[in-house]
Amino acid sequence: MSDTRRRVKVYTLNEDRQWDDRGTGHVSSTYVERLKGMSLLVRAESDGSLLLESKINPNTAYQKQQDTLIVWSEAENYDLALSFQEKAGCDEIWEKICQVQGKDPSVEVTQDLIESEEEHIEEMPETSPLIDLPSCELNKLEEIADLVTSVLSSPIRREKLALALENEGYIKKLLQLFQVCENLENTEGLHHLYEIIRGILFLNKATLFEVMFSDECIMDVVGCLEYDPSLAQPKRHREFLTKTAKFKEVIPITDSELRQKIHQTYRVQYIQDIILPTPSVFEENFLSTLTSFIFFNKVEIVSMLQEDEKFLSEVFAQLTDEATDDDKRCELVNFFKEFCAFSQTLQPQNRDAFFKTLAKLGILPALEIVMGMDDLQVRSAATDIFSYLVEFSPSMVREFVMQEAQQSDDDILLINVVIEQMICDTDPELGGAVQLMGLLRTLIDPENMLATANKTEKSEFLNFFYNHCMHVLTAPLLANTSEDKCEKDAVVGSTKSNTICPDNYQTAQLLALILELLTFCVEHHTYHIKNYIMNKDLLRRVLVLMNSKHTFLALCALRFMRRIIGLKDEFYNRYITKGNLFEPVINALLDNGTRYNLLNSAVIELFEFIRVTFKGLKTKYEQEKDRQNQKLNSNRFRRDARALEEDEEMWFNEDEEEEGEAVVPPVEKSKPEDDFPDSYEKFMETKKAKESEDKENLPKRTSAGGFKFTFSHSASAANGANGANSKSVAAQTSPASSNGSSSKNATLTTAVTATKGSLVGLVDYPDDEDDDEEEETSPRKRSRLGS
Repeated sequence: MSDTRRRVKVYTLNEDRQWDDRGTGHVSSTYVERLKGMSLLVRAESDGSLLLESKINPNTAYQKQQDTLIVWSEAENYDLALSFQEKAGCDEIWEKICQVQGKDPSVEVTQDLIESEEEHIEEMPETSPLIDLPSCELNKLEEIADLVTSVLSSPIRREKLALALENEGYIKKLLQLFQVCENLENTEGLHHLYEIIRGILFLNKATLFEVMFSDECIMDVVGCLEYDPSLAQPKRHREFLTKTAKFKEVIPITDSELRQKIHQTYRVQYIQDIILPTPSVFEENFLSTLTSFIFFNKVEIVSMLQEDEKFLSEVFAQLTDEATDDDKRCELVNFFKEFCAFSQTLQPQNRDAFFKTLAKLGILPALEIVMGMDDLQVRSAATDIFSYLVEFSPSMVREFVMQEAQQSDDDILLINVVIEQMICDTDPELGGAVQLMGLLRTLIDPENMLATANKTEKSEFLNFFYNHCMHVLTAPLLANTSEDKCEKDAVVGSTKSNTICPDNYQTAQLLALILELLTFCVEHHTYHIKNYIMNKDLLRRVLVLMNSKHTFLALCALRFMRRIIGLKDEFYNRYITKGNLFEPVINALLDNGTRYNLLNSAVIELFEFIRVTFKGLKTKYEQEKDRQNQKLNSNRFRRDARALEEDEEMWFNEDEEEEGEAVVPPVEKSKPEDDFPDSYEKFMETKKAKESEDKENLPKRTSAGGFKFTFSHSASAANGANGANSKSVAAQTSPASSNGSSSKNATLTTAVTATKGSLVGLVDYPDDEDDDEEEETSPRKRSRLGS
């Protein structure tokens, strides 16, 4: 058992009948020789001192409340409680107690109501196991209230009082007194009755609840709870339940038992949530049976409705009938929403049967209709129902929409209806759109997609989604970044192209949600999203949003690019470099000026990631170079004396003919790796020359006061960079720069020279030093060094 599972708080009941915290420690059950039996020991977690040493007496009644509390009495007016941090620890100690007493651990109280004569002989003789109740009269109400309040601290006495109340039919007599006190306007008596009824609720007995919450008694119980002594005026709960709250039958319920159960559940839920004050930690445990009472009522309601297929079929028929008026349809949708909410109380296997019943009856086609309606309340309720279905079984929803695609147009597909509702959300804060975006993310998440021997749900559904739905999702993004929204600066001589980004805050929020979903796709869909980005030139359109006045939207666009670069995918890298897609990022950084803000930090982090990546590649190259040198040196020392003499002779012959034609010595053909360092050194020399040249072409401030930052990155240079015989980017672009190109085509500044060529992963040195030598030094990898 781990330390957190052993961790408990020890409580004792003081003279004022309040629980005192005696400290926090770790509990164990062990045999104590001095006590001659198994005992509970609690040692303080601070200093290891003994907080509790209690023998598990075979005759002591222990009570388990909820899942983390064990309470018992050791002597008169000396009650103890252990409050566990974790349920598992409570269960383990409870099993030890039950083992000692020979009880089943499933019980909540280990002993019968008759207490040990040794413990409470004076207070509760064995011959009188029940509590003697005062006569139910007006002048005895104060005595009754004191009795009910006094037993709450003792589990045994609570059990005895509950049995006495049940056997004598005492509750109905008390409620008759309530009517008398109310007619007489006996305020003092009404205050006592409030304490009595509240105390009886805290006895936590289902048999008493059955009496109190019956049709005959429940409104009088609510009436008693209106007279809280701490309030100046009584509440009007009965008036609300009988006049304000109206029960609507969307379809007439013929089963009287079902109707009564629905009424009862609503009223008991009202008592728990509205009438009763917020309980303390121990009072909350006293009401655990009340929570269970409501829970099982809901389970029973769902089961009874589910079994009545005629009723549900009628509901579905009216829900999808075009002739149904809006008010009626709203009531039907709200009924299903509450129906699904109740279903959360079912056990997993029963919940599975419940949703399968709804699917069989056509819940998804019905949702498809109502989610497209104009009524905001209907759409909101339909969204909640859809969320229950997606949470329960995203595969069931995916299967439906893929089958639907074979028979319907893209515009009316369920997922496209959901996307359109997200796009058209009228809420200024886009609350509904955020909820729908979360549901879409669940549906397209490969982590919850199934793979079987015959088919793979992931490939089938993603093919469907990108073919039928992705264009609907990206439509607002493409519409707000289209070329017809671009216009030139009015400043003469300026070549900077400004795209007018949406200034509307709600539109910016929507685009941010779409970008968040697309970023999720980049991280999880690889192949499908890569094709879509390439074909639609999507990253270029997204980077237009770097010009937005809404910083959060610009950051979303930058985050999208950062995720792409973080994949270190060669196709993405080539796409970025060919398309010169760093330009909007650099311009955004320059426009941000000297402000040190989140945008500034995010851009710097992006380029720092690239720099570190290249630094890692350089380190790998240098390690490989050292390894090759060591191998050459090793081979040189292995040569015999005759080979050394031949080398020296060839060297002298070469020296003698230095003025004539060069003589190529007949030596072993040079290996590919010998050319590799030379290529790199030439690349570095050219790069340094290029950097000095770029110092003269730093971004210049336009007449409008901003910076002009453009890139000369021709298509021919980009294509050449990927060829088998390519040279360094600097070597290729230098001629273009020297052939009279204007200042508006100034080359990339020194600060970003490293990003101009191919990006991450283009030099792919092997991690394993024992890889095949020929593979490591292939001409293809040498030539790509300068790309």
